[in-house]
Amino acid sequence: MLEDSVDPAMLRHHGDVEARPGMLDFAVNVQGVAPPDWLRERLAARLGDLGRYPSSDDERAARAAVAARHGRSPDEVLLLAGAAEGFAMLPRLAPRLAAVIHPSFTEPELALREADVPVARVILERPYTLDPVLVPDAADLVVVGNPTNPTSILHPAETMRALRRPGRTIVIDEAFADAVAGHGVDGSGDGRSGPASEEPESLAGLSAPDVLVFRSLTKTWALAGLRCGYALGAPEVLARLTHGRPHWPLGTLQLEAIIATAEPAAVAESRQHADRIAADRTAMIDRLAALGVDVHTPATGPFLLLRVPDGALLRKHLADLGIAVRRADTFPGLGPDHLRVAVRGAAEVDRLIHALSAALW
Repeated sequence: MLEDSVDPAMLRHHGDVEARPGMLDFAVNVQGVAPPDWLRERLAARLGDLGRYPSSDDERAARAAVAARHGRSPDEVLLLAGAAEGFAMLPRLAPRLAAVIHPSFTEPELALREADVPVARVILERPYTLDPVLVPDAADLVVVGNPTNPTSILHPAETMRALRRPGRTIVIDEAFADAVAGHGVDGSGDGRSGPASEEPESLAGLSAPDVLVFRSLTKTWALAGLRCGYALGAPEVLARLTHGRPHWPLGTLQLEAIIATAEPAAVAESRQHADRIAADRTAMIDRLAALGVDVHTPATGPFLLLRVPDGALLRKHLADLGIAVRRADTFPGLGPDHLRVAVRGAAEVDRLIHALSAALW
């Protein structure tokens, strides 16, 4: 339904504000604290080029690398200073009514509302299964996350396709798609497309005039401070998104990072990351469940949605112990007893479980 009263501060809230320096960070979904050594070396090798404006050759090379990764044409690739820049461009599509599937990342809704685009929230109840009939027929723009932040739900590719209607554009936020293990939730692998077919249910390889996919390099490659991402879509749609965009929108290091992480060896490494995340997630779910914590499953992303008693008080207790978790009541459809935690390794989870044990019992 259309919302008459929305708190922009809630939509603007992100997990980074919860994690103060020195805290054990379960609030932010970035994997690791810095890019891998090989990527850092690639970026460092370009420092001597910073005295020149970003090269058009680098821009073309980055679009070609992304296109090759997803089996697309380079003119179907729009390079972005992070996926968030792409969300800020959505109002340029001039939708009459935008439907946003929730609970989900709030940046798209914020960008649309700030541009005075009417927004209908489609709030899913647990288990957060998406039924396309819930989307208003009048919506000519639909935004959905896959996998969805913070529920960690992976919607089937067929469900994404079922959202399509004449005159409607589907925007799929696949910021975490490269962190999904290759066989998905049920091991079927259905919904794969394109050369990066190890990303279950992704539509990144689908060339269609009405499907727009946003991707991020922030999470898997620990590049939150560099702001790198891209959009995949029809050239005419991408042209509308970039109308009025300033020249040199991405810097040399951003372009180099996009080229490097789209190369086959890097894609293979990201699949290894996804497998490790899946193993860590399974172990983390088991330990949290054994403690009596309500963990939403199935989960496919590098984060988990929890429901706990006295969520706000528990967050404060954990913060006092130097552990940051993400409040989830800023996501439409969730309440103060919902928390989101990033998937971490055994040593970090040991500290979290010990702190939760003291707080809950």
